[in-house]
Amino acid sequence: MTQIIYGERLGREGKIRLGCSAAIFNDEGKVLLTRRQDNGQWCMPSGGMEAGESVEEAILREVFEETGLHVRLTRLVGVYSDPNQLVVYQDGNKAQIVALHFQAETIGGTLGLSDETSGFGYFSLEEMGGMEMLGNHKRRIEETVAGKAEAVFR
Repeated sequence: MTQIIYGERLGREGKIRLGCSAAIFNDEGKVLLTRRQDNGQWCMPSGGMEAGESVEEAILREVFEETGLHVRLTRLVGVYSDPNQLVVYQDGNKAQIVALHFQAETIGGTLGLSDETSGFGYFSLEEMGGMEMLGNHKRRIEETVAGKAEAVFR
């Protein structure tokens, strides 16, 4: 099971890993969340960038793999790099994540489950209140909803 643990500058125990996430809204203004198969937490479509691909290719691939949707990126919301957070993967690898977070819109595909997800749905911030969320995904959603023109850096 993938775990996120916190401690003073704990990120230094892992390797730097570049990740990305996307906030995808429906017509009611609710954001798409998926439930992770490995730990049961809710999150936006997200994942790590692979060698040989661009950031845009990485997030488009991750969204499609996890949801079956094709999207278009509309805005960079922020860059997140918590030095006090360490991700410990099932295989024992450890990483400090540097995540690029985007807002995106659906342009095609069919929403469905993948081998990485056990559920999905569109939720308002209020509905997320009682949900177990992955890392700082709720904060990323709040900052997406805030709609600032300039990206945030955390």
